[in-house]
Amino acid sequence: MKALIVEDEPMALRNLKRILEENFPDIEVTGSTSSVHDTVEWLSQNICEIIFMDVELQDGTCFDIFRKTDVRAKVVMTTAYDSYALKAFEVNSIDYILKPVELPALQRAVDRCRQAAGNTDVTRLLAALSQGTMPAKQYKERFLVRLNDRIVPVDVSAAACFYSENKATYLMVKEGKRYVLNPSLDEVEAELDPDRFFRISRSCIIAKECVQSVVKLSGGRLKVMCSPGAPADAEVSRARVDDFLAWLEK
Repeated sequence: MKALIVEDEPMALRNLKRILEENFPDIEVTGSTSSVHDTVEWLSQNICEIIFMDVELQDGTCFDIFRKTDVRAKVVMTTAYDSYALKAFEVNSIDYILKPVELPALQRAVDRCRQAAGNTDVTRLLAALSQGTMPAKQYKERFLVRLNDRIVPVDVSAAACFYSENKATYLMVKEGKRYVLNPSLDEVEAELDPDRFFRISRSCIIAKECVQSVVKLSGGRLKVMCSPGAPADAEVSRARVDDFLAWLEK
């Protein structure tokens, strides 16, 4: 079976791929996405038989995917929630796995997909989910940073930006100090509120409240003029310009 993994947490993605590769030789992971937008685009150009789908994504919930495109596959939810939503999944013959994903639960879900006739009934799923409200995703409120021989908590509200340099990840606060972080920039991004922070390039995530103005550069790129504490040479990569401007306007 060809499979797609929809997951915005890099560690969770790696764990699920590893378990699948080691235990399910008949399942081929042909793609992975981390947002509603990317998933809709992937499904418009590719076909798969099973989708392992996280509930909370970078730019919305997986249910937005169902509303924006015709999902023709068996769907297995991977989620941290054990609320009413899981009962809705069962009612609609959709299996689910509570995170962190472990082999017994994954085996059960795959077996149910093999036995099920047809694809996920998306209409019934959305109708069931409309009877309740998904719990809001909890974003990171503080990071633990290394400061010589100490570990110090730094509130996310104090952050001007996060960036990577020479294979290290840094948090820079509004006063201009910077701290080393253990997580990768991908892992940091998955923990941040997307209404407050935006990844303007592969190496930089910036806080909205630090953006003072934007200057157009050649080649369709943008230069972000920031308040003190944010990087002076912050540029928005060409592929992210439209999304950045939409985010800034919210």
